Amino acid sequence: MVRSLLRGLVYGPLAVQLRRFVTVGLVTSAIQMALLWLFVDVGGLNYLLGATIAIEFTIVLSYVLNNAWTFRASKNSGRIDYFSGLLKTNLVRGTAIPIQLAILFALVEWVGLLYLIANAGAIFLSGLYRYVLDARWTWGGT
Repeated sequence: MVRSLLRGLVYGPLAVQLRRFVTVGLVTSAIQMALLWLFVDVGGLNYLLGATIAIEFTIVLSYVLNNAWTFRASKNSGRIDYFSGLLKTNLVRGTAIPIQLAILFALVEWVGLLYLIANAGAIFLSGLYRYVLDARWTWGGT
């Protein structure tokens, strides 16, 4: 059963979409990590506050990229649809912010990881949650 699920992710009908989503996620994750470093190490912000700001910036960037490329078959193209989709993805990804911040906090404070390494883990762990909700709600059941 697990093998069948994994094969479907690589060769199934959603494989291209999932690869694009992951590619966008990797690009925006790198940007989020750079912003987090900038806010904390250069700007002197607390790592949780810096992460919150970096996350919101990359939420908007992720929407723009995913709408144009990942979900282009069902993209939000009109002005109202586009901004409605942006609101939806902010709600979806906004609900992931506490999850990501809680994981970040736990990995830094309880496990003792450096905040950038912990943030990478938190991004990864909250990624599947974001994909499922975005694919089903933001871009309408794809």
